[in-house]
Amino acid sequence: MSQAKSYFFSGIGGSGMLPLALILRGKGATVAGSDRSLDQGRLAPKFEYLERQGIALFPQDGSGIVSADQIFVRSAAVEDTVPDVVAARRAGARDLKRPELLAELFNAAPVRIGVAGTSGKSTTTGMIAWLLHRAGRDPTVMNGAVMKNFVTPDALFASALVGKGDVFVSEVDESDGSIARYKPTIAVVNNIALDHKSMDELRTLFQDFVGKAETAVLNLDNEETAALVIVAKVRTRTFSAKSPMADLYASNVRQAPDRVSFDVIEREGGAKAHVSLAVPGVHNVSNALAALSAARAYGLSLAEAGRALEGFSGTKRRLEVAGIANGVTVIDDFAHNPDKIAATLATLHAFPGRLLILFQPHGFGPLKLMKSEFIACFGDNMRTDDVLIMADPVYYGGTVDRSVTSEQITSGVRARGLQAMAFAERAACGDKLVELAEPGDRIVVMGARDDTLSTFAEELVQRLSHK
Repeated sequence: MSQAKSYFFSGIGGSGMLPLALILRGKGATVAGSDRSLDQGRLAPKFEYLERQGIALFPQDGSGIVSADQIFVRSAAVEDTVPDVVAARRAGARDLKRPELLAELFNAAPVRIGVAGTSGKSTTTGMIAWLLHRAGRDPTVMNGAVMKNFVTPDALFASALVGKGDVFVSEVDESDGSIARYKPTIAVVNNIALDHKSMDELRTLFQDFVGKAETAVLNLDNEETAALVIVAKVRTRTFSAKSPMADLYASNVRQAPDRVSFDVIEREGGAKAHVSLAVPGVHNVSNALAALSAARAYGLSLAEAGRALEGFSGTKRRLEVAGIANGVTVIDDFAHNPDKIAATLATLHAFPGRLLILFQPHGFGPLKLMKSEFIACFGDNMRTDDVLIMADPVYYGGTVDRSVTSEQITSGVRARGLQAMAFAERAACGDKLVELAEPGDRIVVMGARDDTLSTFAEELVQRLSHK
């Protein structure tokens, strides 16, 4: 693909669009874009950052698409009726969905590490990025989350790296089926669980993804992923936070509220390394093992990979402390499906303090698909003194089925003898959280696909400081 071409991103502020735009801009392409949030006056720092990178921004009214020479790229949220799409068709511009463009760039790289799975993709991608960077491999990286190790005053939205090395690292998404487009050299699968598609669909997608790789990195601790080891017709590297039967496994796991450390052992040959991460939770041990396994498949020694991973400080909105006020800690977290929510609650419950849980579902579709699973997840993972407060999903219009609401989830959780309530508006949820919060409590703000959740968490800290 010629980097001299001109690209226009409709929905450029999205978590999957922004890093892709930055990669193209970093490789010398002309990039412009529009976004509904920009038109609404929201998330100004993000758009100011894009402009500083030399990316021109336009209203989402079609005015930025004027030539057939432009390549029009749109996010999944940009429907055919949006003026940008109409303008692109009128101009005769090539029309690409975001995953189509990403797959073209990814598949053209000499070495391709694709990170897949229901949970942990962004963190594992960030870990691989960090260790390859520290090992001097200068990777290009596409991540759906900001990688904190790469944040600087001039790069506050560091969800992409533009490197000169031979490796392209990217998280790949199964939720829209686009995982089928990628041809990885190394295919990493952390876990497989119900999220956006049926389990039968997911099994087929992940099996096909693994089948196209030279090496598959697979998690033995997840039943569905472990099943891929049996059917995979490619070389596999397995990992486990529990079992010494895996090719790479952890021992001596030591947890703290803000970090975790462990020893990693390679079954064949007995090589060992010690790893210390500035992120908490056993689930991050699993993510780190996936990253180390990918690094081994790439050719790094375990000792070199382990040293390079030292000091990994996480990705934004993954158990990130937004602040502490009047003895109450506010935590900002991306958890939005049952697996992620369970991991977050397990990590937090390893240490003292009641949890006040704000959960904003990431769409009415997932809410309907996983209604029973959400109820079971909170019912199984909350403690009796925890409180769940839910807002309805953010709705920007369209034809989505809104028949299942957050109240139906909280009603099911209450039926299991736990404290849960729902409010249609998030502002009312904030009022209730501030009212309930007492010293020693931890408020965890959970949800995805809405950047304003971080602002909401920061505002809670400010309100609590004046309580």
